[in-house]
Amino acid sequence: MKKKFIIAAAAVLSIMATGCNEMDQYPHSGVSSDNLTETDASMLLTGLYFYAEAKPTVEGYLTQDIVGGELVRGTATGLKDPVVLVRDLITPESGFVSGPWNGYYTGLYQINSLIRSLNGMAASESRNEMLGTASFFRGLFYYNLVSRYGEVPILEEPTDGDIAASTEAEGWAFVEKNFQTAIDYCPVFTDKNYVSKQAAKALMARTKLAMGKKAEAAELAEELIGDANFALDDFENIFRGKANREEIFTFSNLLTESGLKISASLYTRVHPNGGSGTYAPTNEVMNMFSDDDKRKAISIDRQEANDVINKFPGGEVDSDPIIIARIAEMYLISAEGQGVANGMKRLNELRAYRGLKPVSASTEDEFITLILNERRLELLGEGFRWFDLVRTGRLESTRGFDRKYNRLPIPSREMSLNKLLKQNSYWAAEN
Repeated sequence: MKKKFIIAAAAVLSIMATGCNEMDQYPHSGVSSDNLTETDASMLLTGLYFYAEAKPTVEGYLTQDIVGGELVRGTATGLKDPVVLVRDLITPESGFVSGPWNGYYTGLYQINSLIRSLNGMAASESRNEMLGTASFFRGLFYYNLVSRYGEVPILEEPTDGDIAASTEAEGWAFVEKNFQTAIDYCPVFTDKNYVSKQAAKALMARTKLAMGKKAEAAELAEELIGDANFALDDFENIFRGKANREEIFTFSNLLTESGLKISASLYTRVHPNGGSGTYAPTNEVMNMFSDDDKRKAISIDRQEANDVINKFPGGEVDSDPIIIARIAEMYLISAEGQGVANGMKRLNELRAYRGLKPVSASTEDEFITLILNERRLELLGEGFRWFDLVRTGRLESTRGFDRKYNRLPIPSREMSLNKLLKQNSYWAAEN
């Protein structure tokens, strides 16, 4: 049903779009959503899958691995030093910074419009499930905004006015609020391509870990590990479109839905599916997998003289699913959340499944190092590395970046359009 309605729903949403700044997307004469029926709302919710999938842009999905120092420029460029590349890309004027910001706030207008309409409807099972799904997408967008930009405007309603940024703590509380609504109202898991109660729990666990609420994060992760719907699976199945029980929520990202060709930026033209080779893994990434690691061949590859991330093989001719949450991350969240005394078991269970020997640590600091190393191996190219270093206070010591790169700057254009919006504290202190 999602495939049948997606184009029509996206068209309905896009008809309303004009916009000034990215929080002012629609004129007062836009199509009203105040009197939607449940059928109308269901169609618009289907369109939100498209917006939530596409609006972050390819750059939005690659941000973490680029700013985390895992990727450098590919062929025919001098930007092969991660520090130099980050300094070039991460500026208040950069489209690399503003593109995902614009996409998130464009999508948020759609999400908030639907939530407002749903709140005006009589409560029912279908209305509540739609509200839970819309809240899931709002939580996902704000997780990405707060973790990347820090102090951002929090929008609970569609707005055409200037809005000041909230504190980072307020932002995280808003993320929690939305994922809790999703947990309360979303349907139970039936298909990896649809938002579920379990998907909301996975992202709530991720959020709790980011907030330092480790015990709560571990508890949620353990619930999912014990869920009969999910189990660790082989990389060959996860990243080559085969049946598996690893994925909790995944955007199908079909070409018929204007799918994002993420791997076109990662593969090179020597591959049968082609690619631009814009970004390539560093030498450090190419050498970090042991030969015993079952993840190695799917994670990295060499195409003639070119190094590539191998998880997304679509190149220029196809799109690959975008995995938002999978069970291996829950093993790592549970391990980190429980700490060195109790979490080592989960860490080594994951390692054993990937063909690796157990590890040990005598201090919490050593344990976090092991966790970060395993997350790097397991989640390469999936959008985690930079914030893993940020949230553990290791970005500067590990990558050699200046303090300000613990956040992305607020885009200059957005500040010029929204007079109440100021640069976040990390970047303001540098100017």
